[in-house]
Amino acid sequence: MTKRFAIKWIAACALSVGAIGLLGACSEQKPAFVSIDVTGADYAKGFELTDHNGQVRHLTDFAGKIVVMFFGYTQCPDVCPTSMAELAEVKKALGPDGDRLQGIFVTVDPARDTPELLKAYMANFDPSFLALYTTPDKLAVLAKDYKVYYKKVDGKTPTSYTMDHSAGSYVYDTKGQLRLFTRYGSGAPALAADIKLLLKEAR
Repeated sequence: MTKRFAIKWIAACALSVGAIGLLGACSEQKPAFVSIDVTGADYAKGFELTDHNGQVRHLTDFAGKIVVMFFGYTQCPDVCPTSMAELAEVKKALGPDGDRLQGIFVTVDPARDTPELLKAYMANFDPSFLALYTTPDKLAVLAKDYKVYYKKVDGKTPTSYTMDHSAGSYVYDTKGQLRLFTRYGSGAPALAADIKLLLKEAR
């Protein structure tokens, strides 16, 4: 490459007209995720929770799979069932790669969400999805590490309370690295597209 040609090439890459496309050609492109890319985040790196079958689980148990982790509770009227139903839809959209997706539901209401109830709740969406729980004290520590908000809202009776909580899911790649945060309402097609990119990256 001559010096004159090199100068022209650098100038072309810096042009404001069509800069996005030109810069993409001049530099390495990152995957175009729809979800929020949180690659390299120094939080939400792992967990130790019990699943609805009574087995202690860690993030490392799911190596080789894309893990989508959602915090909610079984008596949630809208956000939780919608999110889990969309995740089940994502698994179907992945076709044969659906087996490489692990859905995880962490309850923020351990007082009412018994293992039996959690297992039945997961069966409504996909039997391969796991519901995880822990003690109230450990849940508080976990939520702080995951930057998850939850708060009990009293109802008319002691057991009719609701839970305000964050609405979104964390997505880990096949190496167990936190990569994405997907907001509630993004839709199944968008999440499926992001997971396909992560699976392609892993091949």
